[in-house]
Amino acid sequence: MESSSGLTHFNEQGRARMVDVTEKAETKRSATARCSISMQRETLELIKQVKLKKGDVLAVAQVAGIMGAKQTSSWIPMCHPIALTGIDIQFSDNGDNELYIEATVRTTGQTGVEMEALTAVSAAALTIYDMCKAVEKSMVISSTMLLAKTGGKNGDFHRNAPLSS
Repeated sequence: MESSSGLTHFNEQGRARMVDVTEKAETKRSATARCSISMQRETLELIKQVKLKKGDVLAVAQVAGIMGAKQTSSWIPMCHPIALTGIDIQFSDNGDNELYIEATVRTTGQTGVEMEALTAVSAAALTIYDMCKAVEKSMVISSTMLLAKTGGKNGDFHRNAPLSS
C-alpha cells in the first residue's frame, strides 16, 4: 500500500513507516551485489598470501559479510527482518590493485533481499579496510551496486556493467 504521495516508506501523514507486506505472496527471491576496494598492489598481495599480522583477511571478511546480511534490519531502519536461506560471498581481484567482493543472498518470502546483499558487501569491505589499515590507510571502497535481483511482483533486474565499474 502506498501513501498519497506514492512513496511506500511514508504514511498518510508523511511520517516514516515500515511497508506492510502482509498481503504479498511468498516467492523465491535472490539478490547479488558487488563492491570494490582499491589499494596498493603490495597490500593486495599481503591479503592474498595471508601475510598480515591480523590473519586471514578474506576469511574474516566473509564471516562479516554473512553477519551483516543477517543483521540488515538492525542497520537499515525500514528493512524487514528476513529469514535468509542462503548467503554466498566471493572475492576476486584484477591482479593489480583492486579487490572485488560479490554477495548473493536468497530467501523465500514476501519481500526482497537487495539490502541484505548490499549490506553483505559493505560489511565485508569495511572489515577488509579495518584489518588492513595498519598497512595502508589510503584504500578506497567504491562501486557498491546491485547486480541482480530475482523474484517478487516487480520481476527480475540484471545490471549490465563491467566488473570494475
